[in-house]
Amino acid sequence: MTNQLLQFSSTGFHEVPPTLDTKLAIADSWLVEDGRCRSLAAHFERFRNWTQIQSPTAVDQLDSFFESVIEAIPSEGRWFPRIELHGEKDPAQQLHLRLREAPEQLGFATLWTYTEPDPRENAQIKGPDLSLGMQLRRRANIMGADEAVILDSDGFICEGALSALVWWRDDVLCAPNHETPWLDSITRREVFAIAEQMGLSVRTERVKPADLVQTEVWMLSSLQAIRPVTNWLELGGPLAIPSHVESFNKRLRLLSASIK
Repeated sequence: MTNQLLQFSSTGFHEVPPTLDTKLAIADSWLVEDGRCRSLAAHFERFRNWTQIQSPTAVDQLDSFFESVIEAIPSEGRWFPRIELHGEKDPAQQLHLRLREAPEQLGFATLWTYTEPDPRENAQIKGPDLSLGMQLRRRANIMGADEAVILDSDGFICEGALSALVWWRDDVLCAPNHETPWLDSITRREVFAIAEQMGLSVRTERVKPADLVQTEVWMLSSLQAIRPVTNWLELGGPLAIPSHVESFNKRLRLLSASIK
């Protein structure tokens, strides 16, 4: 599959080795299908906000960078581009685009609880802990699951290693509250907005895995959108049969817009 790393400069993109040894300070990615995607402006704005924290001197390049990113993404096919800021480089060489073909769409998911202390360096910015998240997901795969669930020091759910988690209390859509260290998920924003547009209630709460027995649980990401969770290895009880997914997936598809 294509995995092309492009470095941005004032003259545009040029290719560099995809295994370039560098410190990933910021990353953001989204699914593009035949030139259409959801909430691209929100992804760019999130990346800008993180850049202002991690590398203020690179902010002035972002408008030109984003324009070049849009032009570089093919108009046909299924792609999962990732924009990156490489922290240790000169500010003029920090911005990159990793152009990747998207993996296949997946269905129902199984979760595995990572019970050791939260190992992340910075849970609020995607990038510094991306490799760690991949390692945790691989550990979950070895255990027969699709995703690792990270807990805080008191055992409350934070999020998945590479995904956001939400759940249902009857017709109330719930997620970890803002006291919990989790990444600002664009897909979580989208499903919360959809719920409110449908007249459904939303709320945040602190819960432990055992509190979610007999609830409908979703695993969210920009790549996979909504994956209903049908099994949680350590839960000690069943999850509810997914009943809200199709109506939300239909509305998520309506958010898809041309990027050019």
